[in-house]
Amino acid sequence: MKICVDIGTARLVKYGEELCGDSIEVVHTGTDHIIVVADGLGSGVKANILSRLTAKTASTMLKMGGRIEDVMETLGQTLPICRVRKLAYSTFTVLQLKQDGCAYLIEYENPAVFFGRHNTIIGLETNKRNIGGKVIRESFFNVHADNWLVIVSDGVLYAGAGKTWDMGLGRERMTAYLTDTFSMQKGAAEWAGEIACLCNNIYAGKPGDDASIAVIKVRRPKRVTVLIGPPQNKEEDIMVVDRFMRSEGVKVVCGGTTGNIVGRVLGRNVRVDLSSRTERVPPVGIIPGIDLVTEGAITLVDALDLLKSRPGIKDFSGRDGASRLAALLAAADSVHFIIGQATNPGQQGTGVPTIYIYKRYIIRDLIRVLQEAGKTVTEEYH
Repeated sequence: MKICVDIGTARLVKYGEELCGDSIEVVHTGTDHIIVVADGLGSGVKANILSRLTAKTASTMLKMGGRIEDVMETLGQTLPICRVRKLAYSTFTVLQLKQDGCAYLIEYENPAVFFGRHNTIIGLETNKRNIGGKVIRESFFNVHADNWLVIVSDGVLYAGAGKTWDMGLGRERMTAYLTDTFSMQKGAAEWAGEIACLCNNIYAGKPGDDASIAVIKVRRPKRVTVLIGPPQNKEEDIMVVDRFMRSEGVKVVCGGTTGNIVGRVLGRNVRVDLSSRTERVPPVGIIPGIDLVTEGAITLVDALDLLKSRPGIKDFSGRDGASRLAALLAAADSVHFIIGQATNPGQQGTGVPTIYIYKRYIIRDLIRVLQEAGKTVTEEYH
């Protein structure tokens, strides 16, 4: 089963500095998610340049199919050991996640990654390898729905050192915090922000070091199937509704005639929720077993406008059909359209609003917007 990955990041800049000495790179390919957290030696401009160079080099090489040996060799040549402190100019953590759940983790002198499922920490088996005189830890493992990983730089675990706590926040307290605050409903970005806020509070608002957090949450894909319009041949009504009902995930029906067909085939009453009506958007319908039933063209146009005007936003709070449709589509990972091609006699001739005549173009525009948002979109016509 393919997985979906939610990634959120947050950083704190050392008090008195303008630039963060840590860098985070997130790269998506057709099959992989690559996350790199690099911690430059020291702080300020120099650390920022070194960490950015490390993160960008590692993520780009791995994206292009490079081996970790090649990455380490390149970094070894560009980022030698500091002769004074005998420390690496930049430490880093690299996580490579494939769509099938296979994961590869590389850690070089960064804190060990936190790996868990729900409110439980899971231990990772690690191997040590010496590559070009540098010892790395690597792990091969599988991730499943409800797994999560938290990658942090030193500045997180050392928060409060010498003040709030002698040795800082530490791994034990961080582990307890993560297991206590995990929530299925909490997004990765929200969780990363909460961890950064915790560290900032422990630092009393004056971070003594740069601190970076990358949160990776794994979940099942969110699928939505949208049935729009009756099939061209009335004889296909039962077949199309059957295909629609067998689809996975959230089910949406767009169009009054289409809703009546679904209700008739299923033998279920179609009711109207008048409280959902607005001055522009017609009210939604209610069919038991269907997540959302809306009017057709006007609702589609308004939902499309919402998605265009607020790209990346998933929280559309309106109760009207357009807002609810936009919210479902924005939250989906994949959307499948079942599009009927029947001609509605009531929408022919003069005096018919052009919005109905051009409904097919509205659907094409909606598909394009969803694809540009990174969603997998499929379609079938009847």
